[in-house]
Amino acid sequence: MPEMDIENNIKIISQPVSLLELKQTAKLIFGDMVKGVVDLEKKIMAIGGELHADEEAFLMNHGSIQQNLWGVNLYPDRTFPELVEFDSMINIRPRQNNRSRSVEDENTRKLILKVIGDLIEK
Repeated sequence: MPEMDIENNIKIISQPVSLLELKQTAKLIFGDMVKGVVDLEKKIMAIGGELHADEEAFLMNHGSIQQNLWGVNLYPDRTFPELVEFDSMINIRPRQNNRSRSVEDENTRKLILKVIGDLIEK
């Protein structure tokens, strides 16, 4: 069972989840989309918060390091990898040479997709 922040419905995903579970999570807040934050070091992600910043804080409270965390939007009605959108305010990190809400480094995007791909059942 995923670790969960009951107050904010944030879950830490460390084992594969189904697209159905993502769809159910999407319906709780945004309808067709789930915000997620991926920890590249731990190869986990948090989902279910209203803000990427809430999920980022939740992961940091559970031992994650900010420089390893990247925000994405997940659209469970799309196929992988198109279901992933690299767009989050937490991604703006000039000290890591990321100056936009997207993830500018191609290798970092590939790592994020790998983690998400491993955590979402096809």
